[in-house]
Amino acid sequence: MRNICLISAPVAMLLLPGCIAKTALDVATLPVRAGAQAADWATTSQEESDRNYGRRMRKQEAQEARERKKAEEQRRRECRRAGYDNC
Repeated sequence: MRNICLISAPVAMLLLPGCIAKTALDVATLPVRAGAQAADWATTSQEESDRNYGRRMRKQEAQEARERKKAEEQRRRECRRAGYDNC
């Protein structure tokens, strides 16, 4: 048992500093990464902005088309009520 401890101790000493250094690096860079993520969530990319603009324009065009169709139907009804043949 003692032989295993004597052999494993130097091996552990060689491997652990890398793990500790990696953990220290992760802990040190965590605030920077968190800040970058928060900035990413708070801002809108150009692609996202373009996509949202396109969506708004399509909705607006669809609404205008519905309003034009409704107005045209109203005009035709009034024309027929007035007794015109050529509506």
